[in-house]
Amino acid sequence: MTTILVTGATGQLGRLTIDALLERGVAPANVVALVRDRAKATDLETRGITVRVGDFEDPASLDAALAGVDRVVFISGSEVGRRATQHQNVVDAAKRASVELVAYTSIVRADSSPLGLAVEHRATEEALAAAGVPTVLLRNSWYIENYTGQLATQLEHGAVLGAAGEGRVSAATRADFAEAAAAVVTEDGHAGRTYELGGDTAFTLGEYAAEVSAQSGTEVAYRDLSVDDYRTALVGAGLPEGYAEALASSDDGLKQGALLVETGDLSRLIGRPTTPLADAVRAAV
Repeated sequence: MTTILVTGATGQLGRLTIDALLERGVAPANVVALVRDRAKATDLETRGITVRVGDFEDPASLDAALAGVDRVVFISGSEVGRRATQHQNVVDAAKRASVELVAYTSIVRADSSPLGLAVEHRATEEALAAAGVPTVLLRNSWYIENYTGQLATQLEHGAVLGAAGEGRVSAATRADFAEAAAAVVTEDGHAGRTYELGGDTAFTLGEYAAEVSAQSGTEVAYRDLSVDDYRTALVGAGLPEGYAEALASSDDGLKQGALLVETGDLSRLIGRPTTPLADAVRAAV
């Protein structure tokens, strides 16, 4: 049986990807969870999944973790600004291990995106190509949870803040993206492919606010700010300045269509329509 390793396995997307692999019939013994803290993975071990400790900044630990692994779901790291080096270590380890496929979670049109967040993804895609590792690129748009994760604050203040204007975002749920990742590493024929992934129906932040109002019974409006004012609001809410800058500039990119996807790739990979915005909001309210 093919052995599949999932990086970031105790993260939100990582856990959902493992769930999706098991739902597709992969035996727990053939799933390897790469984690930095074994204590956070006891539930995975209880399910019969092999847990290996490794760190993107420790090449030796990556070599040990990838031993005997056939395919890798390479979920991008969360440490913005450090990912190019960290990801290079993962790519090098995958090459040394002679893995047969790496599925990397990138960002929409990483090779041409104006988003600052695309820089490290672009570098990782280039590193995979240079290494000659068989790769499938999963260029994800935004998670709907990027918005629903702020529901408590949105409902408290009756407002969704942003700087996206009437820009449309093809957001989908993490579970949808996880299913796509599971699909490409459990099926053949995906090596060398690039998929631009997003929800079937794009929406504006104004439409998102209207959906929150409809599902919660509380009036919530979208307040469109300048990029600078949105950055200031995020910092005022307690976000680190660098992260606030990344979010604010991403909204500016959203406004320009940087997160709009109309390929239908995601629904084709998962074999069903993507989760509607109304369903995602209803589940979170």
